[in-house]
Amino acid sequence: MATETENISAGEQAVENVTTNMDLLRFATAGSVDDGKSTLIGRLLLDSKSIFEDQLEAVETTSRGKGYDYTDLALLTDGLRSEREQGITIDVAYRYFATPNRKFIIADTPGHVQYTRNMVTGASTADLGLVLVDARQGLTEQSRRHAVILSLLRVPHLVLAINKMDLVDFDQEIYEKIHAEFTQFATKLNIPDLEVIPISALQGDNVVNRSANMDWYSGPTLMHHLENVHVASDRDLVDTRFPVQYVVRPKSDEHHDYRGYAGQVAGGVLKPGDEVVVLPSGMTSRIAGIDLFDREIDEAFPPMSVTVRLEDDVDVSRGDTIARVKNAPTPSQDIDAMVCWMASAPLKPRQKLAIKHTTRNARALVKDIQYRLDINTLHRDQETKEIGVNEIARVQLRTTAPLLCDSYAQNRTTGSFILIDEASGVTVGAGMILGSS
Repeated sequence: MATETENISAGEQAVENVTTNMDLLRFATAGSVDDGKSTLIGRLLLDSKSIFEDQLEAVETTSRGKGYDYTDLALLTDGLRSEREQGITIDVAYRYFATPNRKFIIADTPGHVQYTRNMVTGASTADLGLVLVDARQGLTEQSRRHAVILSLLRVPHLVLAINKMDLVDFDQEIYEKIHAEFTQFATKLNIPDLEVIPISALQGDNVVNRSANMDWYSGPTLMHHLENVHVASDRDLVDTRFPVQYVVRPKSDEHHDYRGYAGQVAGGVLKPGDEVVVLPSGMTSRIAGIDLFDREIDEAFPPMSVTVRLEDDVDVSRGDTIARVKNAPTPSQDIDAMVCWMASAPLKPRQKLAIKHTTRNARALVKDIQYRLDINTLHRDQETKEIGVNEIARVQLRTTAPLLCDSYAQNRTTGSFILIDEASGVTVGAGMILGSS
């Protein structure tokens, strides 16, 4: 069996491998209405040469038709008709672009309080949160609320982009004031990495190219920071977690006896020869091999999707989890979690819902609502009896089958779940596990 020293070096090697191969950054934008989120994304797409000429021509034509004397880059991302008419972002818009150094997936999330659930959806898988503020307005209630949500979601990196610096004559004092105010506010939150960048999305200052108008600013441009922020070590490379998605049995002449377990590595490092336990059955075996598409590989780490083969013919099915023998999650039916409620009908005690955790499905009973969190003031309302749409609360659940979970602080994949209305099949809540018993 591998020693603790060998496990640590395997983790260090995995960090190096992820750094070499992991060239994808997921980031979510957030901010108040008219802070310029969609314009900023349009600027990133334009200046990184990630849009076609006919797309740009169409946006220029539409901008002229509206009487603008500039190209409205927000039209590149505000895709819904209602968004274009109102000039606001409603749905989560995902955009993809790439530079020679990294690929990006952007979740352009809404700023309105009534779309908090959309923001939670867009930011839940983000490596970085990008909060915009208008330099003229400074920090607003929505700015603080979005920072709180990103903190609750354990997004490890946060950028505060102070936008529209061109409208305040690129005043350094305004930048310093907002910088100091937000830094002070961030001390109340769980924000391990913070960068504050002054920009003008409309003119492109400090977005991709360094601004000649702000020679007093010596930090990175936004694009430089996005290209170079280190995200490989944000994933849990110590606690091995492999939720089984599918049992692979080809039963072909070429692979008559093949039996593998497909899924996405949620934590730790898997290597052939490792002793593992299958939960919840508790059966142990060793990893015989790890397959990636049509070849065998020496190790697997988050977020790789692979097929694992075991030396012994043990009973493994969808919803099971493969983990280390001496570092396995404890199966639990009593879950303590923060839940963001997404349905118009309120969440109430004794309510029954379906729950999906990694690849495992069960039913859940709401045992208790402990408090509702005011995400503007961080006040805990312990008198509440039900949770409304877009509200976040601490909830105790009892599940019909044991979940193989970790705390959300330890692992964002095995520490999260969704709640589903059994009658309609609609997702009505998203949860972050605080603990289990």
